[in-house]
Amino acid sequence: MKDRLSALYELQLIDNELDELESQRGDLPQHVKDLEAKISQLQASIQVKEVEKTESEQKREYNTVSMEKLNESLKKHKTQLFNVRNNKEYDALTKSIDQADEDIQKRELENEALLEREKIIAEEIESMTPLLSELEEELKHKESDLTQIAKLNESQETKFRSKRAKIEVNVRKPDLSKYLQIRKAKNGKAVAPIRRNACSGCHNVIPPNRQLEIRKMDMVYNCTSCGRIIISSDLADSIDKDSLLA
Repeated sequence: MKDRLSALYELQLIDNELDELESQRGDLPQHVKDLEAKISQLQASIQVKEVEKTESEQKREYNTVSMEKLNESLKKHKTQLFNVRNNKEYDALTKSIDQADEDIQKRELENEALLEREKIIAEEIESMTPLLSELEEELKHKESDLTQIAKLNESQETKFRSKRAKIEVNVRKPDLSKYLQIRKAKNGKAVAPIRRNACSGCHNVIPPNRQLEIRKMDMVYNCTSCGRIIISSDLADSIDKDSLLA
């Protein structure tokens, strides 16, 4: 049991060092994630507007071609008016002329609306582009800062992760699962030695009889207040931290 508890505490000591290295990154990782999300959202918005603008231009081109054909048909029908032989032919031609005129006017109005919308879209894209460039530049700097910090701590982090892997092999799976669960819930601190007759995690006083039980190291005890794994100060002090973290 002593070995089980020692392995858990050694794991905690190594994780403390890794947490410290992680804290040196500050809020940079979150800033990078936020910037990436904003950039992605802005790029998507610009892309949607560009697609809308392209579709509008294609629709205007289609209308323009259609109007050219309608004008040719209109010119032809007006010429045919001079050669009508009866009222039925005249009525049919005038109906076709009116329909063509109506279609041309409809497409002209639609093209005017489309052109106006394209101008608005172009202005919106133009206003978003500088912001996108600004965010991309900021992301570039943040990523550079993050990379620089990572390089400075690379050797230390590699060393501690290697030691952690070796220690973890000696931790029973149920103990490791419980350790990780508490660690996640308690801001990284899962194992707490007794200090000044209290849990060093939450500072809740531990009764003398309970301390005696913990010193026996015959089972894994949890703080009744915070739930952290409690070990005796004797066990904590028996571990050579300097050697472990060297």
